[in-house]
Amino acid sequence: MSGRTTETIRVLIADDQPLVRRGLALILTPHPAFEVVGEAGDGEEAVALAHRLRPDVVVMDIRMPVLDGVGATEQLARALPECRVLALSTFDMDEYVVAALRAGACGFLPKDISPEELVAAVHVVHTGEAAVAPRLLTRLISTYVRAPRRPEPPAASADDLTPREREVWRLMATGLDNAEIAETMDISASTVKNHITSVFAKLGARDRAQAVIAAYETGLVVAGGQG
Repeated sequence: MSGRTTETIRVLIADDQPLVRRGLALILTPHPAFEVVGEAGDGEEAVALAHRLRPDVVVMDIRMPVLDGVGATEQLARALPECRVLALSTFDMDEYVVAALRAGACGFLPKDISPEELVAAVHVVHTGEAAVAPRLLTRLISTYVRAPRRPEPPAASADDLTPREREVWRLMATGLDNAEIAETMDISASTVKNHITSVFAKLGARDRAQAVIAAYETGLVVAGGQG
């Protein structure tokens, strides 16, 4: 088809509300960079369609019947790691958000984002980077670490990190992007990127979002302040 190339990002939309699915599809379809390959009404259907259609990105509602977005994300991360999940929620603060990121989602956005923000986020998660709404990230993790019930002790350890890697990790966890980290530490952006790659490998983190969560879990950064 004209306008489609081999670089087209194949997108699967999963939401239990038909109107929301249609709205998301109408936002993405006009862009030649995207091809909406399917729609699912629950997590179980999303997993089945992902196996069949092999999308690059799944735009996944967190709260769905049969199998919720967290469970579906966990299955996809295990069986189809090349398939990136962008989680969505109606709620600004949602206990499922951290669970989705831990399960393997590459990002989380509230449903009140603009069409432009959605388009940008799909591009970002397709590259393997994390897309988490800035206004939510600190509050999300702060709420998580203050929750009375905690999951198993984190596997992440800073023991193997060099001092510079640890500082890059800390700055990343406070919300700085690569350019801001480079400026703060007076090093090049490429050096920052190398440090981040090493941090991910040593922590066993899949992406930026999981590394940030690990920073809070290990106490490197504390809610409402700096570690």
